Formats: sequence, structure tokens, C-alpha cells
Amino acid sequence: MEEVTEIVENFSLVLGLPGWVMQAFVIILVALLLEFVYRLFVNRLAVIAGKTGHKWDDAIVYAGKRPVSLLIWWQGIVMAARVAAPHTEAIGFDPDFLGTVQQLGLVVAATWFFFRLATGFENAFVAERRKRNEHVDITTVSVLGRIVRIAVLLTGVLTILSILEIPISGFLAAGGVGGIAVGLAARDLLANFFGGFMVFLDRPFSVGDWVRSPDQEIEGVVEKIGWRMTTIRKFDKRPMYVPNATFTTITVENPSRMTHRQIFEHIGIRYDDFSSIRAIVDDIRDYVHSCDDLDTTQTTMVHFNVYGPHSLDIMVYCFTHTVVWTEYHQVREEVLLQIGEIIKRHGAQIAFPTRTIKLEEAQAMAEAQYGGNSG
Repeated sequence: MEEVTEIVENFSLVLGLPGWVMQAFVIILVALLLEFVYRLFVNRLAVIAGKTGHKWDDAIVYAGKRPVSLLIWWQGIVMAARVAAPHTEAIGFDPDFLGTVQQLGLVVAATWFFFRLATGFENAFVAERRKRNEHVDITTVSVLGRIVRIAVLLTGVLTILSILEIPISGFLAAGGVGGIAVGLAARDLLANFFGGFMVFLDRPFSVGDWVRSPDQEIEGVVEKIGWRMTTIRKFDKRPMYVPNATFTTITVENPSRMTHRQIFEHIGIRYDDFSSIRAIVDDIRDYVHSCDDLDTTQTTMVHFNVYGPHSLDIMVYCFTHTVVWTEYHQVREEVLLQIGEIIKRHGAQIAFPTRTIKLEEAQAMAEAQYGGNSG
């Protein structure tokens, strides 16, 4: 170091600059080169990590990329300022102040590193589970990631307060008084926050679920559950932003968690086909119980149900194995077509609203009237 210092001082004499200026310049230059070499190294490391079969190493590289660069620059500037400190009376070059700034740089870089590490591990966990075709609860992972990041930030803030020798007790007391004022002014914001927290605890739905509410016009697929609001993509592809506090006061249905889909139909037969109704019901019942697309372990009923105003109604009540919307309609279509074939096979017809007008009495009166005139 003595030889390097001597070389720098000799070079500064040649340029006509003070030795400490040249030393500070060299430190900044070394920091610049070191940060450049680090960026080349971390970019190469990112390429290598991307070729591995997992995402955890990618998360570590992502976490350290920018915080370490910040730390190199921060420490380089502080070291250069330390060299210049004895030669200047500027307040910012006070040795005690520079020591504090150096510690703050370490804390800021460490907090940023762990904050990004939590985000990287969250994304890596989701990617790994999806790669293995395993179910992953995005809502739970997202909330846990946020909790970890908040804990990291709080730890960093408390450490910074300790370095700055700010009494935490007084800060907490002031925060408590301010918290009351903020709480009164931001009741809706807090209600939405705790509403989101209750959604996480109760888990009535998660990202990707189809939800609807019979109390309000809310129906669609959940895209994101935030701290303040939940984003729902309606079936017409319009986004709906619902404050989380809403879910504490309304009923929410989650059709995505249904185990079966229901087929519930009333098939009307003409009154003229009453003699065939028993055979038709028996054949429909046999078909429903033998259909592979229907789950007969669930409640399955086929009965002549009611004498309707225009028809003899047969009730068909059953459940499909599939819960997929498109597949359900294919199964339902096939069931209805087969029922129509059974009715047709028995020579019967499906009823439609009809009205019969009896004209016997009116015709007799007309004949009597015309007959009397002719007499």
C-alpha cells in the first residue's frame, strides 16, 4: 500500500494536484472497475443459473445483482470521502458521520438483498410446483411473501434507527398517536386491509377461482388478491376491482370448488300419450343409471312428477362427473338427445302449450237457429 500511495502521490505531483485528491480519484476508479467486473460476473452467473434444472439459484442471483452493486459504489464513495476528510472542513466529511453513513450502506444493501431474495424465492417456489404439475395456492404464497418482505423492511428500519441513535420507544409512542389519527382518517383503507387478511385466513377463494355473489353483481375469475382490493376478470373480459372489505359483508359462491355439475330438467309429454308414460319413465331411468358420464353415486332421480297445464311432466335429476363448463354442456346435450330418442321410440311426443276449444254447444245452437229459419 505504501508503494501504491507513493506512486499516486508522484503522479499527482506531475498533474499538479494534491495527493489526497488523486487518492480519492483512484478509489472511485477502483470502485467503478470493481462494479463493472462484478456486473460481468453476475451476468455470467445468471446465464449459468438459467441452465440448471431449478429456479432457486436464479433467485439468489436476482437477489444479489443490484444490492451488491449499490454496496460497492456506496463503500467506494465513503472510502474516498475518508481520504478527503482530513483535508476539508465540509460537514459531510466528518469521520463520525462517514462511519454512520458506511454502516447505513451495509444495512440498506442487506435489507434490499433479503427483500429481493424473498421475492425470488416466492417466484421460484411457484415455478417449481408448476413444473412438477403440483397444485400451488398462489394466494397463500403471495401473502407469506408479503409478510416476509414486511418483516425484512421493519428489521431494516429498526436497525437504521439504532444506528442513528433514535430512541425506538419514543418513535413507537409517536407512531401510536399518529396511528390513531391515521386510523380514523383511513378507516376504509384499514377495513380493506383486514378484509384481505380475512380472505387469506378463511380462503373462500384463491387466484384462478371462479367466484360469484348472489348479493351483488360480482362474477368472474380471480386474477389478483391485493392488500386493498381483489381483481376479478368478468366473463366478458372486463376487469372488476372489488375492495376487500366487501367480502366481509356479502355471500360469496365458489363454483370452481364444486365436485359435480347438476342436470335438473322437466320433460313434458302430451296427455294423449298417457298410456306410454310408465314405459318412457322406466327407459329414461335405465339410461340415466347406465350413462358413464353421470355419477349415479350422487342423488339420481327420474320420476313422473306432475300433471302440468299442458303436459305430463317427467323430472330428471342427476349429476355429471365433469365440472368443466364446456364438457358439462356436451354431456347435458347428449342426455337430452337420448331422452328425446326414448320418447320418440315409444311413439310419444314432447308436449308444447296447446289450447282445445269445444264447439259442440255453439254448433247445436247454430243448427237450431238455421233449422228454425228454414222451417
